[in-house]
Amino acid sequence: MTQPADQAVARPTPAAPTVVRQGMWGPGPGAVSGYGGLRQPVIRHRLSPRPLGGWFDEVADRLIALVPELGEDVFEVDRGELTVAVPGRLLAQLARHCRDDAWLRFENCVSVSGVHFPDEPGAEFHVVYHLLSITHNRRLRLEATCPESDPHLPSLVATYPMADWHERETWDMFGVVFDGHPHLTRILMPDDWVGHPQRKDYPLGGVPIEFKGAEVPPPDQRRSN
Repeated sequence: MTQPADQAVARPTPAAPTVVRQGMWGPGPGAVSGYGGLRQPVIRHRLSPRPLGGWFDEVADRLIALVPELGEDVFEVDRGELTVAVPGRLLAQLARHCRDDAWLRFENCVSVSGVHFPDEPGAEFHVVYHLLSITHNRRLRLEATCPESDPHLPSLVATYPMADWHERETWDMFGVVFDGHPHLTRILMPDDWVGHPQRKDYPLGGVPIEFKGAEVPPPDQRRSN
């Protein structure tokens, strides 16, 4: 077989960091005193310029050829891995191509995970699908977003049955609804549990801890506003 033709185009430069994570620890190895004053910039969703390198360009070109609506500026290479930012409306279609196309053959979806970014209006929830090609010995990530006000994405269970319990866990922990899932119910928490525990706005809870001569309040009462 002949490999798909290279269709490389110019890419925008990586985005500047928009968030700075602050804490007591660090920076650098061995800083365990608790007074390091860690300030770590967080760079998210950074587009990568072409060439992406290695087989990444072949996969990117093939995905665009199969789903032209995907567009060019959706690829990120970080730590030697390729991520594709997929609009929710294209997610199910792109996943089927990833599984069935001979140039791609990502036969397995080995994991589905959620992330909550409350500081991203209209895209507070990110869902990441980790795909594995046994045929080509490659891994690929698809990342889709949905707003907190309407947290819906299409289920990929019809394409990847292995995603069944993973989507249930993502709904259980984050509240993302996977439309078309055959049985979207709690999988970790009790059926009557209220809320989704891995969201960043979920209360920490806990009980007071008593020490000799002092009492430490539970975590959700220790947060500074």
